[in-house]
Amino acid sequence: MLPDLTEFHPHRTVQDASFEGVPVPGLRADFFRRDENGRTASVGRYSMGGRDLLLAWGYVDEEHCRHNAVRDPSGGWHPATNGCPDVELIRDGRDVVGLAVRAPTGEWVR
Repeated sequence: MLPDLTEFHPHRTVQDASFEGVPVPGLRADFFRRDENGRTASVGRYSMGGRDLLLAWGYVDEEHCRHNAVRDPSGGWHPATNGCPDVELIRDGRDVVGLAVRAPTGEWVR
């Protein structure tokens, strides 16, 4: 099940957010948090060009995502999967120009 962002409070927003330590032009990351039984639950919502691309969530004291969900081209979401998403940086020569995320179906969503 996807997290309900109305149950979280905004924490911070990052423009040209990084993936794997590399800034991705146009990638916006909105982070949300809430207290959950003494732990801090966190959701990251990633978007490109004003379109949601990915949700990743878990707890701030964990090194990696607990779950993720990739946007379906029809406008909905693919089912949530365990762990971090498969991500590919899109390059034009040496320059990073975008990001693709692998959906559970195996297709790459940009």
